[in-house]
Amino acid sequence: MKLETIIFQIHQFLNYFINSYFQTFKSSNFQIAMRIFILLAFIASAFVSHSQLSNNIINVKEVERIERVLASDAMKGRRIFSPEIDKAADFIAAEFKAAGLKTPDGGNGYRQEFVMVSPEPKSVKAVVDGKPIDEKNVLIVSSNPEVKVDQASGFETVTIKAGASLFEQAFEMAGSEKSKVVFVDESFAKNFNRLSFLRRNMFKSDKVLVFILGSPASAYSVEAKQTIKEQKLANVVGILPGKSRKNEYVIFSGHYDHVGVGKPVNGDSIFNGANDDAAGVTAVILLAKHYAAQHNNERTLVFAAFTAEESGGFGSQYFSKQFDPAKVMAMFNIEMIGTESRWGKNSAFITGYDKTDMGEILQKDLAGSGFTFYPDPYTEEDLFYRSDNATLARLGVPAHTISTAKMDQEPHYHKVTDHVETLDLENMTMIIKSIALSAKSIISGEKTPTRVKAEDLK
Repeated sequence: MKLETIIFQIHQFLNYFINSYFQTFKSSNFQIAMRIFILLAFIASAFVSHSQLSNNIINVKEVERIERVLASDAMKGRRIFSPEIDKAADFIAAEFKAAGLKTPDGGNGYRQEFVMVSPEPKSVKAVVDGKPIDEKNVLIVSSNPEVKVDQASGFETVTIKAGASLFEQAFEMAGSEKSKVVFVDESFAKNFNRLSFLRRNMFKSDKVLVFILGSPASAYSVEAKQTIKEQKLANVVGILPGKSRKNEYVIFSGHYDHVGVGKPVNGDSIFNGANDDAAGVTAVILLAKHYAAQHNNERTLVFAAFTAEESGGFGSQYFSKQFDPAKVMAMFNIEMIGTESRWGKNSAFITGYDKTDMGEILQKDLAGSGFTFYPDPYTEEDLFYRSDNATLARLGVPAHTISTAKMDQEPHYHKVTDHVETLDLENMTMIIKSIALSAKSIISGEKTPTRVKAEDLK
């Protein structure tokens, strides 16, 4: 039932009691009637206040204000390691402060800082079965300035066989905590050097990966020297502590980085990223202000703007490591909600809809609102495991991405034309309000979504 309908019905009851006032005045039921009248008046006032609160905070004017800052030319596309992405972080932090959110433990204010390293090889020497290997056929992925590995090092030895997905398997190995020596079948010779993307940006770690193009061998030795460049990145995180369930967390997130400045197209070289993903961060900011004003969340709410999504999801990966996944009850990751979905207005889709019952819970809380959450129609894109929800989802958390992006026909995706003017701000505002409404039983602790099952993990 719509909120407006509830309010209308309450007012109908109130009118009835007002009109019946003189009839009940002389009756023995007068006191009961007046008590009911006062109770209904209180309920109606609460509903009206709630509606006004939502409209005062989540409205088109505020959506446009935040969007125009994050997607302005002054931000120069919010590329990682740029002065402009720091400006964007400062703006988001100021909005969190204005909402009254608390800062995370161990952070620099609202900044959750971490270090990324970019190794640059100086020398590589490798011998396999007694034969020297050309250094172009060896790739070291390590944040150590010196690497020495042989068959006695105790590293796990694995093989990427012909016909396998080279990049998928290599990326999976890079996400592992174990050091490995990986022999790559020679059928991948043309693409072997493309694996260098794994070391462009990486977390500082003692883990070592050695990729060798060639057949598996029992005897090998690799020595390498590298220069290591360290750079800081930061998520922006704010906390709204819960009341009765402080140690249970519900996360609302989006990424604030984009791809920066590129080759000019019709004189425009800035990839503003209004939809990708200033839209998601706008939603996170307004949801933070909405819930902070209500101040009735039983579970602790965490609001996060991630960095480095476009460069490998490093921001969300670091963020996820700060939580015990068993204590994260749900994650609402919001990505590209500035355009109509394939079903039109007042609708969005949820990635991995079938992995948990979170989508069903959200839809029940939206009953009568006219808004619909659909299952992800682009399953071939594997979006559930590609966005910032993926790290926690792999740990079993009901972590899903909400989006309206038409993945088969988004004309401005990763283009310089992704401007605020291309967005449907009214529809976007309705989506943010609907997310706020859909989460009510989860943040209150009334409902807890099922976990992602082990057999559904990648």
